[in-house]
Amino acid sequence: MADPRAIDSPFILGMRNLHLRPELDTPSTLADWIEQRVDEGLHWFDHADIYGDGSRMGDAEARFGEALALRPALKSKVGIIAKTSIIPATLDDSPFSVKHYNSSPDYLARSIDDSLKRLGVERLDHLLLHRPDPLLDPEATARALEDAVNAGKVGAVGVSNHLPTQWRRLQAVLSIPLTLNQFELSIARSAALFDGRWDASCQDKLQAVAYSPLFGGRLFEGALVKEMLCQLAEQHGLSPAGIALAWLTRIPGNPTAIIGSLKSSRVQALLEDSGKSFTLDRTAWFALLESARAHRVL
Repeated sequence: MADPRAIDSPFILGMRNLHLRPELDTPSTLADWIEQRVDEGLHWFDHADIYGDGSRMGDAEARFGEALALRPALKSKVGIIAKTSIIPATLDDSPFSVKHYNSSPDYLARSIDDSLKRLGVERLDHLLLHRPDPLLDPEATARALEDAVNAGKVGAVGVSNHLPTQWRRLQAVLSIPLTLNQFELSIARSAALFDGRWDASCQDKLQAVAYSPLFGGRLFEGALVKEMLCQLAEQHGLSPAGIALAWLTRIPGNPTAIIGSLKSSRVQALLEDSGKSFTLDRTAWFALLESARAHRVL
């Protein structure tokens, strides 16, 4: 990837649920799937070292790396977003077996090397701190991130699930810019648009990445939201999920969605929707917001 900061595909493919797709269980079937996505122009993949079946750290990364090993030519075609700093309770080897966060330099350096090894790539295009760490030592963490970038192991750094004061505290001691900001955003979870996180992200020139844009599929469980999405979809020739993504892209600044579904037919349907020239009307945007909130905007 020439510019590690540019998320230049219609949406990003999230690897969180890779272990739940039995049709992608083997390296060869997963390699076929990755190659098909890349051919479609979907070459960005969102990873985290805790994604997978929970039995080992980096399960999803390891599966992805085994697939890339079968098709080495794909390594130069895929963009990797990696996240670290969370240790699940099941993988904590301390006497406490407690879920915790770790942004210490030693842990970050080891985590980066482990992700590179599992994925079988030379560089993580983006590395994000997965959660804000209350025990963060900003200067020490900043040096570790800078060292990884200077060593060519990481292309750019960013944050996930951070508040503006938290990422700005880190940015204040970093000599390189934070470039990516990942947070939950959907019709059903719109708080970031009203609590200052979205505005601060735009002000700080962080590229926004929205996870759970379909609220894990639960967006279609609410009768009012589902009915409105279906009506708009029929009216404009898109799928209901395509309308939900159009709600996101209507936001100035155009956050890029992470799609959690790995089913080829669903991915292709969303890709087809994204290729259509369609902008959601302002009033329809607010109507969807109100239907999810079950109350009028103030």
